[in-house]
Amino acid sequence: MSFSLLIDTLNRAADDGKRFDFWLRDDDAIQPTELLEKLLTLTAQAGVPLTLASIPADATIALADRIAVAAHVSVAVHGWNHKNYAPLGAKKQELGLHRGQDKVMQKIEAGLERISALFGPRSVAMLVPPWNRIDAALAPFLGPAGFRGLSVFGPEKRDTSIALLNTHVDVIDWKGNRGGRDADVLAAEVTRRIGQLTDNPLDTIGILTHHQDHDAAAWDFLERLFAHTTGHPACRWMRSEDILSAAGA
Repeated sequence: MSFSLLIDTLNRAADDGKRFDFWLRDDDAIQPTELLEKLLTLTAQAGVPLTLASIPADATIALADRIAVAAHVSVAVHGWNHKNYAPLGAKKQELGLHRGQDKVMQKIEAGLERISALFGPRSVAMLVPPWNRIDAALAPFLGPAGFRGLSVFGPEKRDTSIALLNTHVDVIDWKGNRGGRDADVLAAEVTRRIGQLTDNPLDTIGILTHHQDHDAAAWDFLERLFAHTTGHPACRWMRSEDILSAAGA
């Protein structure tokens, strides 16, 4: 039902000459796996650019070699080691101020350096904080550290110190079965996000995946979403770095 609503929304938008930008971010890649290969194949066949948020401390040369021949893939900086430094009882966070600002920024800069060195032209200078959390006090220091953008989850809270390119629809049911969420619920969220878009070039529909946690439901949703959106006149799947460039980042 909700997929039908999404299709109707896109068709009406096309009739009105509107077009929406989509992008895809997948978190936690460190090495080639069967599930990552499935995602690479699915996106390549659909013509959907993919941004992998890779954990710098654990990213492997094998992953760099695989991505080097995947022309549709970019690699962003997923913190440093994806470890939780928040105190017991607090929400998990690597990029808080629990270790002090200087220490955290040192690790963030090391992450950018390693991702750039490993992935070369496939790297994008965008920070993806583990668990989508970063202390707001760090944002003004990201640009001087060499970052073009920051990506978390949820509606954008614009910070003029750094371009914010968020994801908005998470395919995984983290509080339930930790597999794919209901496809119609996800389609409804995509439709809702479309209704929130403005003329800001950073206002997109960001889809968030975690390939290692995908089950049949997660793969099914992606296949259906790609089938309905790729080639649709109201949809454009974009590289994260191109979105940042369009926004002047």
